[in-house]
Amino acid sequence: MADARFELKGKSVYVAGHRGMVGSALVRRVAREDVELLTVDRSEVDLRDQAAVFNWFAKMRPQVIFLAAAKVGGIVANDTQRAEFVYDNIAIAANVIHAAHQNRAEKLMFLGSSCIYPKLAPQPLREEFVLTGPLEPTNEPYAIAKIAGIKMVEAYRNQYGSDFISVMPTNLYGPGDNYHPELSHVVAALIRRFHQAKVSGAQNVVVWGTGMPRREFLYVDDMADACVHLMKTYSGAELVNIGVGEDINIAEFARIVADIVGYGGAISFDASRPDGTPRKLLDVSRLAQLGWRATTPLRRGLSLAYQSYLKSLEGGGKHAVQSSL
Repeated sequence: MADARFELKGKSVYVAGHRGMVGSALVRRVAREDVELLTVDRSEVDLRDQAAVFNWFAKMRPQVIFLAAAKVGGIVANDTQRAEFVYDNIAIAANVIHAAHQNRAEKLMFLGSSCIYPKLAPQPLREEFVLTGPLEPTNEPYAIAKIAGIKMVEAYRNQYGSDFISVMPTNLYGPGDNYHPELSHVVAALIRRFHQAKVSGAQNVVVWGTGMPRREFLYVDDMADACVHLMKTYSGAELVNIGVGEDINIAEFARIVADIVGYGGAISFDASRPDGTPRKLLDVSRLAQLGWRATTPLRRGLSLAYQSYLKSLEGGGKHAVQSSL
């Protein structure tokens, strides 16, 4: 495993996708470092636009890049907007990675997703399981785009010696999440549903799926801390999973969310809705060997996420598909 100290201090650091949940967490974390933090709004530079990206990189010449920009969403969004999910995410990865190479960036981190692993891969998911079996069909376009980004990072390392690395975060939640009623991820969807049920006095909340799939959840600010740690300490061709190394079934998880929100009614499960992958638990032994472990307990993180949701309601909420481009 390649372990190499990299100095962030004094560098210009670009966080791509700074308005998304992941990107905004990275901005909060990077701001604690002695760096020049660079961001650019989508209205100024659409990362799908090759010429705009190349021109911005040539002008700003960031030395360090966290590539967190992506079009993201839950099962329904992934399954119904398949063309956008594959096109947007491949375009973003191709443009930013090549621009970083052209302008001799010192280091780049590409953030993937645990959906890159085969649907029925052995558990826990080890980094070398990528491309060893069929993907989960509902989010295959997104996964393919993320795999393309990983392979680009590998290719530029191999051909040019670029210090580009890839990390694979598990399911994330926290401030800045997307609370759309049909297009959100499971944590945001449950927080929203239980809150609305509490406010309206509903006696039952329906949770999609059987409740049996098992998922791992990581607070997004822990993820950002892991990314900064790896940017400083890791320089290898191998992927690095970022997670907590523990999972929970959706039924039990839903009950915890209901308790935190303060909903006391019944919970039922709609088995006609897709479950997705039966289990997704990351093997985080490589990350642990590199000296990092998550520190935010699940209940604490969910409480912080709920407080963030309440604040988002005060500001009008966030109900569109999250495109952190």
